[in-house]
Amino acid sequence: MDRPLGLLAELTYACPLHCPYCSNPINLGDYRDELTTRDWQRVLAEAAELGVLQLHLSGGEPLQRRDLVEIVRGASRLGLYTNLITSGLGLSPRRAGLLRAAGLDHVQISIQADEPALADRIAGTPSFERKRSAARLVKQLGWPLTVNVVLHRHNIDRVGRILDVAADLGADRVELANTQYYGWALRNRGGLLPSRAQLERAEATVRAARARLDGRMEIIYVVPDYYSRYPKPCMGGWGRRQLTVVPNGDVLPCPTAHALPLPRASVREHPLAWIWERSPLFQRFRGTGWMPDPCRSCDRREIDFGGCRCQAFQLTGDPARTDPVCHLSPDHGIVAAATRAAEAGTGPAGTPLTFRPHPGRPGRAGGAGT
Repeated sequence: MDRPLGLLAELTYACPLHCPYCSNPINLGDYRDELTTRDWQRVLAEAAELGVLQLHLSGGEPLQRRDLVEIVRGASRLGLYTNLITSGLGLSPRRAGLLRAAGLDHVQISIQADEPALADRIAGTPSFERKRSAARLVKQLGWPLTVNVVLHRHNIDRVGRILDVAADLGADRVELANTQYYGWALRNRGGLLPSRAQLERAEATVRAARARLDGRMEIIYVVPDYYSRYPKPCMGGWGRRQLTVVPNGDVLPCPTAHALPLPRASVREHPLAWIWERSPLFQRFRGTGWMPDPCRSCDRREIDFGGCRCQAFQLTGDPARTDPVCHLSPDHGIVAAATRAAEAGTGPAGTPLTFRPHPGRPGRAGGAGT
């Protein structure tokens, strides 16, 4: 059995942003009973023993945890490479200095657009200038900086200017990730899914930027599932290389598997090794034996592993179906209908967006603007 290389630790779902493409669960109130500092220290020790090498600290906003420095210090002592995935809000010079001293290895900051008005509308709160300040602080302290941008109908036409902002901040790496439609993003798909023409323009812009910035900044561009001929391999295969621990202690093969109607697995009840090796949740879609046709007889079954189980469930109601993104799926018409609707859209302001609330608070509706 493969051993996991990476652990995504979602420390809290509390977050100062309200992004309408957030993949956190819709039912945020179910995750208020968060693991304690001692719980996380035990989980990280078990992860290191299991073979995990990389720890990605995320949320929500991990800086909302008062014990973040202590968690980072413990991970560093275990020899884990630590990556902070953050909005940057709350990364004061004092907090950054403490995290640096605790052994944090890398910082990844999200930005929503290339200029304040649009970025702040998408984030649902004034944040653009604070993000830029945080990014500059990261570089001043000598950390490698990744800038992460979730692309969608409202910002994809500005990808060239977004890359200019990242270069100006001294980013070592930029991840341009088209929206994955889970959680709040699925609820907002009608207002977020770009057209094929937008994607083609963005891809040309990214190619030109890669040539222009070669050697200065690595640019990763993740194409959207809905416009792909074949699905992406789900986390490199279900329960093969990655695992996620969410704020209440549930362990998942991928960050969005909380929605699947499968037996839960929790670090409050079992050691991490048992969950990885023996739990029904992690066993359910490992390998290829579970696959229906057309996956079972497809020569790509060891390449994309049938696609995303969460996407299959959200679009068809059955997590064992072939991912509808695949053009061979009997359910591909669901995805084709969504892309046709995007092609027919009259503009980014055509569909109001529902913004992610704070945990336990009602959402609010409104347009993200252009």
